[in-house]
Amino acid sequence: MIYPRTLPAFSADEEGKVHFLLASRVASMMGRKFEEGDWAYVYHAAKGIPEKGWSNLNIDVMHLGLGIEHKMLCVQSSKRIKEYCGTTLMHPAATRSIRIPSLDADADEVAHEIIRQYAALIQQRRRKVAEDWPHREPDMRVGWLLWQESLKEFLYFEQEMLEPIPGDFWAEWKESGGGTRKASKNLWVYEHDTGRKRYSITTSAGAKIQPYFDVPAPNDPNLYYFRVQGEELEGGLIRIWVTATTALLLKQVLGSLDQDTISSAIVRAAEKVSYLQDQIKQAAPTDQAQPLLITADAYRILTEAFAGISDEHMMQIFVRSALQ
Repeated sequence: MIYPRTLPAFSADEEGKVHFLLASRVASMMGRKFEEGDWAYVYHAAKGIPEKGWSNLNIDVMHLGLGIEHKMLCVQSSKRIKEYCGTTLMHPAATRSIRIPSLDADADEVAHEIIRQYAALIQQRRRKVAEDWPHREPDMRVGWLLWQESLKEFLYFEQEMLEPIPGDFWAEWKESGGGTRKASKNLWVYEHDTGRKRYSITTSAGAKIQPYFDVPAPNDPNLYYFRVQGEELEGGLIRIWVTATTALLLKQVLGSLDQDTISSAIVRAAEKVSYLQDQIKQAAPTDQAQPLLITADAYRILTEAFAGISDEHMMQIFVRSALQ
């Protein structure tokens, strides 16, 4: 069995742009859910690729022979995101463009037919990319993005998009539900070589393939890590990202945006804080964020005294408190 290799996704300059654009996006979101359109904007802008708009006939990125299917997965914030490195996770869906031949047929036969359909879909996407740019062999990839629910940390990596070979897998039927829930029948698909589960195929409420994927080790050179809130730097400093509007208000109130001025003001204001969490100013999605440095002690006080849904929100609360 051939396993997909991880591939380099960004140059050093592009990686820096992703960090900045992600931070700007998160600062403007004010706690709303991170969506596919957010990552599409960040990815295309960082790499200088024009967005062609969403279509279920095309994959997410198609540019000059490059074809990338993006898959996003939200993970809990109770542990650092790098703790998922070296683990296997399930994505809710690879595709719904499959048909279940029969719920009564042999599990292996059904799995092999579905895998053939999935491979045919990948071939179709490869041809589409080749038609769009016939000057080179298509570079087909899957891009995996993990993001914390708190919008603090992100992991991203790309790997080869390979067509699965039906004979590499075996399967068994699994019943689920029952009792007050309507019973359903799913297909679990395993690798012959390792016995590891690779796909869970649902048969009710719309058939779909749910793939299992391996998160690379933390030292994989093609794994990209981004922290865009409460970034810990050397020297006991914390970098936070706020919108340009909030940065302007801070400068008007404090007179300076240097780390000592902001940190001291946060500590003083925390002693007489009045909470204004409900008065949220929504920033424009394209509002560029500005990094600010404060001390680790000031950041701890900020999170305790001006508790909010993001660094930007906490700084908005702090500014309003300082204006009183």
